[in-house]
Amino acid sequence: MSPTRSGPEVIVKAGGSFFKKLISSDLYKNAKVEDIWGSFRWAPFLPLQSSDTFLTMLLLLSKYRMKTLLVVDLGEGKIDNIITQSAAIHMLAECVGLPWFEKWATKKLSELSFPVMKSDQLVKVFEEDPVLKAFKLMRMKGIGGLPVVDVSGRKAIGNISIRDAQFLLTTPKLFKDHNSITVKNFVLEVRKHLKNGEKGEEEENFPTPSFLDGQVISCRSDDTIKDVIIKLDTHKIHRIYVVDEERDLEGVVTLRDIISKLVHEPHGYFGDFFDGVVPLPKNSRV
Repeated sequence: MSPTRSGPEVIVKAGGSFFKKLISSDLYKNAKVEDIWGSFRWAPFLPLQSSDTFLTMLLLLSKYRMKTLLVVDLGEGKIDNIITQSAAIHMLAECVGLPWFEKWATKKLSELSFPVMKSDQLVKVFEEDPVLKAFKLMRMKGIGGLPVVDVSGRKAIGNISIRDAQFLLTTPKLFKDHNSITVKNFVLEVRKHLKNGEKGEEEENFPTPSFLDGQVISCRSDDTIKDVIIKLDTHKIHRIYVVDEERDLEGVVTLRDIISKLVHEPHGYFGDFFDGVVPLPKNSRV
């Protein structure tokens, strides 16, 4: 980004009318970080220290629904590192070949009671649904992604994640039609946007949408947990859909599901620290 161009000017150029409205709003002009950090369940965040146990880390990333953990040095008053669910899965992928890992990870998904979330429990959208419906469902249900299904409702033909909402904000044509564009046309327009080299400076570090390769990354219930871990790590995705021999949806396996299978919380491990917040209060956010 050129140092002679201000942040707001760049944003307006990238996103058209949406960003013009945003930067002229009182919210943009007056809101401070301290105004919003209390809206999250762990405000401002729940830190780890290097002396905390591996079990503590895995429990927070699974049962207690953390996606990101900050490792802090209280003495120095600084953040030393960040640990994510994806990092935990990558660590498992690096354990391939170790005896303890092979003993557990060579079991089939069905042997470990996967998928935890079955097909009839999945939140789905049809390709002709408005794309706003997909993002609203993710927000309402507190999920990071959902399958796009064909007219039968049984076959996944794509996946859309909450991070794909960025293209509604940064692609002028999509923002213009955001109230009416379907999931299918949203996918096609984003593909066109990126293939034509229209990705602006502000989007260079954005992750590629999970549906742009035109394929749904999937697995079978007779695949091993090792196979699934390697797929999740290789493709840098947060969920994988389980399908049968007809490629009908059977369920989904998430990073959290896999981490949860590795740990058991001893009675009283966290004392009363989480009383009142587990299970999650209605409308809470992590």
